[in-house]
Amino acid sequence: MFTNLIESNADKSALKRRSSFFLATVAGYALFLFAAVIVGVLTYDAQVEAQTTDMLLVNWIPPVDPVKPDRPRPAPRAASNNNRTSPRATRPILYENVNNPIKPPDTVSATPNPIPPAPPGAVEAPYVSDPPAAPSSSPCETCTGNNTPTTPVVENRTPPPVVDPPKPSTLRVSAPIILAKAVDLPKPAYPVLAKQARIQGPVNVQVLIDETGKVISAQAVKGSAMLTKAAEDAARRARFTPTKLGDQPVKVQGVITYNFVLQQ
Repeated sequence: MFTNLIESNADKSALKRRSSFFLATVAGYALFLFAAVIVGVLTYDAQVEAQTTDMLLVNWIPPVDPVKPDRPRPAPRAASNNNRTSPRATRPILYENVNNPIKPPDTVSATPNPIPPAPPGAVEAPYVSDPPAAPSSSPCETCTGNNTPTTPVVENRTPPPVVDPPKPSTLRVSAPIILAKAVDLPKPAYPVLAKQARIQGPVNVQVLIDETGKVISAQAVKGSAMLTKAAEDAARRARFTPTKLGDQPVKVQGVITYNFVLQQ
């Protein structure tokens, strides 16, 4: 029991030392922080005192004078002609021209109004009158330099002649029509190689016939290659009746079919 009592007193003394050390550490940190705050405040105040109080003018805007209202100008007086009042137009009824888009007519009627529209400055009176027109200072449109009237130019309004569209120079026709116009249609010679190879069948040749009925072009468009040469030669030797479109001879284009058949 005495041993336990000694150990218990030793723990209490160690705990006191630790508490004293902790309190001393906390007090030291608190004193350090307080000193840092004081130093910062003093430093900040020194910087504020060091600032300058001078002012620099960056931009200057002149004062604006108050706007004075413009005085109304007197209306110009009309030029008097020996102190006489110029005549004005008179109308029994004053109304605007129907072509004025600003003021449309009050009523719409299909019957024309016998009273002409009132010009600017017209006054109401029981009769219709217009002031005399002022002489124009511009030169006469139909006069020469010595004020001699010239003969007015009459515009020719004769319509231009109607031009017929050009007629086609080449006419395409079908195979029966070409055969019907044939004057001489020689038969093609059967190629020897085609006979030996037992090749037969139709060959289509496209021909171009001039205004006199002569074949000026022949081109095979369908058929065996061993038979097309003989068919083209026979088509070039063919002759046809000239074709006319109205009174004008034209060229004709079509297809002639040659049928090659081997004899048994």
